[in-house]
Amino acid sequence: MSHHHHHHDHTTGNIKVAFFLNFTFTIIEIIGGILTNSMAILSDALHDLGDSLSLGLAWFLQKYSKKGKTKDFSFGYKRFSLLAALINSIVLIVGSVFILTEAVPRLLNPEQPDAGGMIILAILGIIVNGAAVFRLRGGESMNSKVMTWHLLEDVLGWAAVLAVSIVMYFFDAPILDPIASIGITVFIFYNVVKNLFKTMKLFLEGVPENIDYEDIINKMNRLPNVQSTHHTHLWSLDGEHHAFSTHIVVSEHATKNQVCTIKEQVKEILEPIHLDHITVEIEYEDEHCSVMEHDEEEGGLQHG
Repeated sequence: MSHHHHHHDHTTGNIKVAFFLNFTFTIIEIIGGILTNSMAILSDALHDLGDSLSLGLAWFLQKYSKKGKTKDFSFGYKRFSLLAALINSIVLIVGSVFILTEAVPRLLNPEQPDAGGMIILAILGIIVNGAAVFRLRGGESMNSKVMTWHLLEDVLGWAAVLAVSIVMYFFDAPILDPIASIGITVFIFYNVVKNLFKTMKLFLEGVPENIDYEDIINKMNRLPNVQSTHHTHLWSLDGEHHAFSTHIVVSEHATKNQVCTIKEQVKEILEPIHLDHITVEIEYEDEHCSVMEHDEEEGGLQHG
């Protein structure tokens, strides 16, 4: 277990470093964007501000999500890191819409930004965000993945700003600034919305990605001495830690040994999945199951 906690401390420490790097730089960018009169710089500044908020929140909630279970939260606080991912997504969507409303009018009457200043800021941006990505890469939680993705986008965004500012330095092409700004913003918007759907699925307790739910049920139903299964649920706490529960019906003559074997076999079927909680309830065929009756009334999914 100690390895697991070490991994989380490592994640929290990395998020903390990335937060301070990002936040300091965001302030420099906003001032720089206003001074150079560049929409492209400001669109990246806003994105970085979103990331700073996200990182601050992620750092706070990652620390919080390590707390053990309490009487109010029997699963612990793991889902709190999902909350961070959700809030971050919303912040970035609002920011993207704001940038688009500012950048689109500039297509019609472009203003000449200070290309030399933009080049300096863009190089700084690539270095700072590159360092933050380097610190965060390899994180497992949805929170870490969302953050790494944001920072990687920032590096790409700054690379685009660098290219545009170099062209504008040598040629009179001010329209490139709002074009770059819109390009970066649309790219951010698309990915944030995609992540938002993933986070919402976890919030709504959908089956985790890359896990074949039907396959697990079929394998359990094929086990010797298993007559049927019902009330099988598989959900995720934070995109990284999953939970599973099922009811298994056995013959009324099943022995204790057979029941123990079935439980072991179910755990073997579930072995490839990273499960923090497994609940297997054994019922004898002549036993009354109130949950199953309720499921049938609700028109729930039954597997015989």
